[in-house]
Amino acid sequence: MYTRTTACRGYAQRVARHQAAHSQRRGLAAPASGSFQYQSGEAKGVKFASRDFAGPTTTLALVAKAGTRFQPLPGLTEGLANFAFRGTERRSTLRIVRESELLGASLNAYHSRENLILEAKFLRDDLPYFVELLGEVASSTKYQPHVYNEEVLPLIHFAHKRFLASVTDMAVASAHSLAFHRGLGIPTASASQTPYTKYLDAQTIEYYSKIAYAKPNFAVVANGADHGEFSKWVGEFFDNVPAAPVDESSVGSQQSKYVGGEERIAHDGGNAMVIGFPGSSSFTGKFYQPEIAVLGSLLGGESAIKWSAGFTILGQAASPGTKVKTTSAIYSDAGLLYTTIVGSAQGVASTAKAAVEAIKKIASGEISSEQIAKAKAAAKYKELEHGQDVRAGLELTGNGLVHNTKAYQIDDVAKAIDGVTEETVKKAAKQLLESNATVSSVGDLFVLPYAEEIGLKV
Repeated sequence: MYTRTTACRGYAQRVARHQAAHSQRRGLAAPASGSFQYQSGEAKGVKFASRDFAGPTTTLALVAKAGTRFQPLPGLTEGLANFAFRGTERRSTLRIVRESELLGASLNAYHSRENLILEAKFLRDDLPYFVELLGEVASSTKYQPHVYNEEVLPLIHFAHKRFLASVTDMAVASAHSLAFHRGLGIPTASASQTPYTKYLDAQTIEYYSKIAYAKPNFAVVANGADHGEFSKWVGEFFDNVPAAPVDESSVGSQQSKYVGGEERIAHDGGNAMVIGFPGSSSFTGKFYQPEIAVLGSLLGGESAIKWSAGFTILGQAASPGTKVKTTSAIYSDAGLLYTTIVGSAQGVASTAKAAVEAIKKIASGEISSEQIAKAKAAAKYKELEHGQDVRAGLELTGNGLVHNTKAYQIDDVAKAIDGVTEETVKKAAKQLLESNATVSSVGDLFVLPYAEEIGLKV
């Protein structure tokens, strides 16, 4: 008979041997399995992609090249998003709501700088109904003036007020405007109501819908659907969408060009600074740089470990009470690597200076190999998690199909990050310092520093 101590010791030894063998088979943060790969195709001119997750639910999205970057007039993207699911030639708003609720589904419409997304979540067996519904929304939505005045316009004004109340949103929008001017620089919510009353009405939104929902300008993506079945329904229910845009608009189609600069906005609702530099495009774009994701993780700011400041340079250097986050914003043909700092004016000012010093340290090689290894692991996990996330995966894949004719495959992204070396990270940091910075300050301008005061050129 074994004693309790002997049994526990034997169990611990078996676990240790198993973990050792497992670690030899599995590299650091191994990529996801093939189940996360998208299958793509085209049905009657409509691009589509799907991945068949094992489960009882499906998420379906129509991703259109109709974000604020591509709108020919201010407010059109928001207007189009807010008209979605409000009634078609076949179904009233009430019918859409009641049928969707009876099926236990949820419907949503939202937009980003490059994309307009119509999203439906539902039980797997209801795929035909919701593919048909998205086809109807794209081809036969009724753009009625009274609906615009009573339901759509108030939502646009609400988004405008919410934007003006957030110093963080204002700083991020300002940074994009400085970095890219037009195109990617157009804010997702306008800072002025005047353009809406000047340019926007139901008829103009309807005209734009015939551009946004033309077959070359959107893709349909599904998570949790059989590829063959999905192909069948896409081919059947998207027959009535325009085969070509009613107008070949060139707005936003030019290659994005990084410029940089500085803007300072007085605000009594808090303090925020955004410090940005040229970044990487998405993986499906032509200017993808995996080292930018690693550099962003190294700068960091937010800890992923409870009760710890984390390994990131800015997480350890931030002033008490100051929130810091480094983001690699990726788009189809460009990107923006930026650090957002929010807090008291004094805390934001000192942390902004620390952020610039951190980039200089990385560029000069004053960073240990262990820190870079941690940053690679964190960047790899974030990319895998982001691609695995249903909503992010839908938009990235749809965006890739529309702009660059291929889906976003997270396994390939993980392999690209595996190939990043210490030298490429240092080189990327040097290139940031050599380029014009993007600096946006919102809040107490008496305290918040200018770019040159923290060692940046604009």
